[in-house]
Amino acid sequence: MDSIINYFSEMPSTHRSLVLVGGLTIFFLIENAAPLFTTKYNKAKHTGTNVFFTITTILVNFGMAFILVGTSQWVVANGIGIVQWLSAPIWLTLIIGLLLLDLIGAWFAHWTEHHVKWMWQFHVIHHTDQNVDTTTANRHHPGESVIRFVFTCIAVLIVGAPMWLIFLYQSLSVVLSQWNHSNLRMPLWLDNAMKLIVCTPNMHRVHHHYRQPYSDMNYGNIFSFWDRIFGTYIEVDNEKLVYGVDTYMKQEEAGKIGSLLKIPFSGYRDHIEYPTKESL
Repeated sequence: MDSIINYFSEMPSTHRSLVLVGGLTIFFLIENAAPLFTTKYNKAKHTGTNVFFTITTILVNFGMAFILVGTSQWVVANGIGIVQWLSAPIWLTLIIGLLLLDLIGAWFAHWTEHHVKWMWQFHVIHHTDQNVDTTTANRHHPGESVIRFVFTCIAVLIVGAPMWLIFLYQSLSVVLSQWNHSNLRMPLWLDNAMKLIVCTPNMHRVHHHYRQPYSDMNYGNIFSFWDRIFGTYIEVDNEKLVYGVDTYMKQEEAGKIGSLLKIPFSGYRDHIEYPTKESL
């Protein structure tokens, strides 16, 4: 346990980058070897678009990292936050910390982005992807990256998370997000076993169906049980899913970087703008 704490306390930036790039590479290879969908599309262009938003996400998070570090140092120095008040054994701090960081910094942040109109205008870029794969995990508008960062800082304040716990959480979050967005065909028996605890591709894909109420279900990132607890869990035959979001189905809007960057400032759409084929 001490070695884990020591490593994540001083985790080099190069290692954090390696987690992101390494995860993308591994899941990219696996999903191409055993894909769920074999739709024909310009994969190079699709990947390029998502890599662009991955880079902007990295730039935003690294650019504001000093705020996160300062927040963590402050809560630890002043004994603020749940894990600081509990003074629990380190293994319990790890479990409670991961659970609460995932709940507040990921699940609640995600749920809020779907229910606050101006936040949705930024988050919708993530949902416009009509060919969801592992690269979709970091397809976030720079504005959403800022929103997510704020929620992470709030979670750190509430949890009282030290830096080692934050780096561990972020590493797990990145890898699990890349995995549960991947276009990977999983055996049902394995998926059913794993999704009792963590969010699997079969579970999360439903969230990317192009119409409500499916897009307002299965918000989880690391742990799957938050959706069961809060009544937002659903199971759907993945073969019947249609990706995207019904208000932005035209390729000139959903497939071009310039158009995607402008969406948050182009006005809110709350109705079906471009109907597509029926499904489910």
